[in-house]
Amino acid sequence: MIKKELIEIIKSKESFDFNETFDFYKTCGQLDIDNELHAQSVLIHVLNNKSKFDRRLDLVLSDLVEAVGFYPYIDKEDELILESTDAQIRKHYHHSKNLRKTFHRDQHHLLALLENNKNIIVSAPTSFGKSLLIEELIAKGDFQNIVIIQPTLALLNETRQKLSKYNSTYKLIVRTSQEPSTELNNIFLFTAERVNEYSNFPRIDFLVIDEFYKLSGRRDDERSSSLNNAFHYLLKYHNPKFYLLGPNIDGISEGFAEKYNAIFYRTEYSLVESNSIDLYKDYEDEFGKRGKKAQKKEEVLFDLLLNLNNEQSIIYCSSPNRVRSLSKKFYSFLEDIEYNTTPEEELELTDWIKEYVSKEWSLLNCLKYKIGIHDGALQKHITSSIIDYFNEGKLKYLFCTSTIIEGVNTSAKNIIFFDSNKGPSEVDFFDYSNIKGRAGRLMEHYVGNIYNFNKPPSKSQVIIDIPFFQQDPIRDEVLIQLDPSEIIYPDSDQNISINNIPSDEKEIIKNNGVKVFGQKSIFDILRRDIDSKYELINWNQPKYNQLTYILGLAWDHLIVEGETTRPMTKNKLVHMTFNYGLHQNIEFLIKSNYSYLLSLKQYAKKSEADAMDDAIQNTFHVMKHWFQYKVPKWLSVMNEIQKFVCQEKGLRSGNYIFYANKIENDFLRENLSILYEYGIPSSAIRKLEYSIPEEINQDEVLKMIRDRELYNNERLLQYEKLKLLKNIMWSNNR
Repeated sequence: MIKKELIEIIKSKESFDFNETFDFYKTCGQLDIDNELHAQSVLIHVLNNKSKFDRRLDLVLSDLVEAVGFYPYIDKEDELILESTDAQIRKHYHHSKNLRKTFHRDQHHLLALLENNKNIIVSAPTSFGKSLLIEELIAKGDFQNIVIIQPTLALLNETRQKLSKYNSTYKLIVRTSQEPSTELNNIFLFTAERVNEYSNFPRIDFLVIDEFYKLSGRRDDERSSSLNNAFHYLLKYHNPKFYLLGPNIDGISEGFAEKYNAIFYRTEYSLVESNSIDLYKDYEDEFGKRGKKAQKKEEVLFDLLLNLNNEQSIIYCSSPNRVRSLSKKFYSFLEDIEYNTTPEEELELTDWIKEYVSKEWSLLNCLKYKIGIHDGALQKHITSSIIDYFNEGKLKYLFCTSTIIEGVNTSAKNIIFFDSNKGPSEVDFFDYSNIKGRAGRLMEHYVGNIYNFNKPPSKSQVIIDIPFFQQDPIRDEVLIQLDPSEIIYPDSDQNISINNIPSDEKEIIKNNGVKVFGQKSIFDILRRDIDSKYELINWNQPKYNQLTYILGLAWDHLIVEGETTRPMTKNKLVHMTFNYGLHQNIEFLIKSNYSYLLSLKQYAKKSEADAMDDAIQNTFHVMKHWFQYKVPKWLSVMNEIQKFVCQEKGLRSGNYIFYANKIENDFLRENLSILYEYGIPSSAIRKLEYSIPEEINQDEVLKMIRDRELYNNERLLQYEKLKLLKNIMWSNNR
């Protein structure tokens, strides 16, 4: 009997008597011999429906669960008791020596590999528990200096909170301006870009890259070059042991594992099953992307969410605009049916939004109806609060973009695959598998549901290329970093073109780490313009025309092919950057954005509330995407190039770095910027500014807040106090 038939029997029967239970368990035992993955799936469904089975045979069920290595479930379920001494010894063997956790069988096997002198590249499902092994190794304390690379600041923030309990043995370094400790061990929690910018690494002996599939040069990720350069640099100059994590990957560049003494470890082992419900089949001719068909699809979604018996659900959407519009339509739907919104408790975030954003923001209505949004554009503290509320059960619905795949660690009983696009492209099998993998929360749901409003993509093999190693394809920004001895195709046109760049310019281009020939063009343009436009180049604090010239050059020459800039334009970026520097106030940006939108013809038919929503969304997106990375990075690149050209001409150069740092850190004082990194609202930081001396360093700032209990400042909102307590005070306790 095959897996699918056995699962259908479990679902269809009301109960199993003693003999039926015995026969079913016997079949499971035989299935474990023939196909262990199928046996695991069936057992998960048995555990999900264990009340249907005769409890007098619980000892048999315990043995079956132990046979497939589901030791965490034996800890979880009081009824599952291991009677034999052998089984109890095996379970004890799987218990962590450093954490209050029990590993499942494949976790324990993977840990054993990590503890030997091997590098590990692991592909395992979302619910496998790959990151728990990182904490186990940190708790063990064998490594002195660890680098953990994750693709988003939101993930790094979660990791920081999780690892802060080890601050008696490890200093957590989250900013490139922090010095490593000489007294403690160090953990560097960085994006790839920050690894490339950091110049003060001690000897690194352990490297973790989360979501390592982003190394691939074939997946159209504009940041893959940064990750390749970070990985290549750490391997070349530190030769650390490494642990690469990712889901649903079938292979990597041929020869990489052999060269770097690594094991590619692929497993489908999981303690959570997903149950697929193909709604698109029931509405094959009724769902569409426009008009009445789109409206019908939304109606089916809202009815489904309403009837999921208070189970938490994540709704996948194609874009931030889609997240906002769908979440607003859903709360309007709940409002129309007079859905009960009486909250168990008021969410503290709402007071902060009313005070510092707008009482008209639709997110307030969403939160009122237990709806959260997550799209990668919100401020860090808002994002982390929404995820915390969702994980705590205070929110029932989470409308997400692809950030569900790589930007946050959360899952839910139900995943709704509502849109078939990821931005302008179709969701492929790899992304769909990762979305589906969020269905069911480990140790809370045995089985999660994936509701398909679209036909799932066809299964395809996923091989991750590593460009700095394979070099086909390889971007200029990666190739330029390689030594001549590392280059496989030295006679290629690409390599010859790079070698034709003068060596002194080439060194600056390498260090800047962005578009190679875009930088080369800027060198040539600045040389051409230096005499006639010197006043546009030589500045420390820019005038409008100076910023227009420098950011204009960056926009024209540093944007990567295929990079999506909409709805940003060159002129709008200059305007918003200048105003941000002038007023240093996000509320001002929102208001000016709001006034601008109301002046546009397309807003004549929209409400003022819609205009305010769009103004807030646009402003937060600009803050996150442009001000917190792109503009400061461009200004840093432009600074190095203009400095070289000015010195070449014997002229005094400008200095854009101070201005760039101010923009990146929301115009906060330098030693307080670490608080922004820790997810503290800038409104709270400014209230503490006069209580913290300017001369103390950023590490001492954290200690002062704890020691002097500055989180009790009477000017702080309750939300701001809780943010300080969670991120600064509570995280200090082991």
